[in-house]
Parts: sequence; structure tokens; C-alpha cells
Amino acid sequence: MDMTGNTILVTGGGSGIGRGLAEAFHHLGNRVIIAGRKSDVLAEVVAANPGMASHVIDVEDGAAIRGFAAAVMAAHPGLNVLINNAGIMRAEDVTVTPYDLSDAEAMIATNLLGPIRLTAALLPHLRAQARAAVLNVSSGLAFVPLSMTPTYSATKAAIHSWSQSLGHQLRATSVQVIELAPPAVATDLMPGSRSNPNAMTLENYIAATMALLTAHPEATEILVEPVKRLRGAEASGAYTAVFGMLNPA
Repeated sequence: MDMTGNTILVTGGGSGIGRGLAEAFHHLGNRVIIAGRKSDVLAEVVAANPGMASHVIDVEDGAAIRGFAAAVMAAHPGLNVLINNAGIMRAEDVTVTPYDLSDAEAMIATNLLGPIRLTAALLPHLRAQARAAVLNVSSGLAFVPLSMTPTYSATKAAIHSWSQSLGHQLRATSVQVIELAPPAVATDLMPGSRSNPNAMTLENYIAATMALLTAHPEATEILVEPVKRLRGAEASGAYTAVFGMLNPA
């Protein structure tokens, strides 16, 4: 992936990792468009980063995605990079009767169907660019789940698998597919996430990720050091130990 000269759409760009990536690419001179559900939050980010643009979209709303994609392409015809970052993480207790599926269904719609739908809507446009990229944000929990967030972990495992297949199918095209798999990062993704003593700071995560993208422009997977234990747990034979570390009995 080229680090400059792009027009980049970042979903979930109003906060957390999305905002961090958007600002990092903006500072490199890219044209950056952030998207999210809250217009006031997006406006705040744009005001802090002159030249950045924003569009409102809730990626959980499948019916709205195609119209949103058309509007973005019309306003930004040079669009050549999509960062599928928008996501929600909610704890679930499957032992409660009845088991309320509303959170599970919202996470599947946002974290999995959202990236699939938006990529499908933009892919013909991206393939027409001389060089393009789709960056999918998964999670270390794609490889070792956190049992209190079963559906979130499952959606990220699915994004990992989908990214591999997407990249393979597009291998002969101009579109590069890159998976970003963050470890725990100190954001507001869930209550308590920002104060988690084991979480990587957002600033350090963004800096490390940008450094890896710069150093490895043809990479298909970006893994900062703290996530490697999760990513390699099964291959190294440490899966049971790592699962137990995340999910104490």
C-alpha cells in the first residue's frame, strides 16, 4: 500500500482506532473521508483536521450502504482505499433465559455484514483504480476468543477468514487486501477498555501500525508486537494457556 497520495474512506472514523488511523493518514497528506453514525462527533474530528471530509452512515443499516457508497464515490472520485474499521463490542451472558439476541444481531450486522456490504458496493470502483487497497480491522480475539464477548470474537474471526479469501480472489487485480489485527487498545470500545492496564495505548498502536504499513507495503496482515501471542497461539501449541489467560476459570 502506498502511504501517500491516496483518497481514503475510514468507517468508524470519529473515535478510537478509526480516528487514529484517519488522522495519521491525513497528516501524511492523504485525502481522508471519515464516516460514522454521529454527525456532531464527525464534525469535531473534521474541525480538528482541516481538509478532512465526513459522511454520516450507520453500517448496521444494510439498506443505506449502497446509497452511501454512491454518494462517497460521487463526491470523491479518486477514492482508492477503504478502511473497514466500524465495529461494536458488547458483553453477552448466554446463561440468561431467555437469551436476548439483540446485541448479537447488532454486532453481526455492524462488524461483519457492514464491511462485506460496503466492500461489495465500492469494489468495482476500487478495481478501476491503478492501485487500491481494502484494510479490514479484525482483532486478536479473532484467534483466541474472549468468552464474555462471544459474538464480537466470532465476527472478528469471520473478518479474518473473509479477508484471506477476499485477498486471494483479488490477487490479480489492483486491489490489495490488508488485515489489521489489534490487541487490546485503550479506547472506549467497551466500558473499562480505556482503563485496562493490559491495553496498548491508542497512540502507540497507531504509531506501530503506521510504521509496519510503511516498512511492509505489500503486507497482507499487520500485527503489532502485543497481538502476536494471540495470533500464534494455536500454531505454537499455546492455545489452551492463552485461552485460560483471557478467560480465567
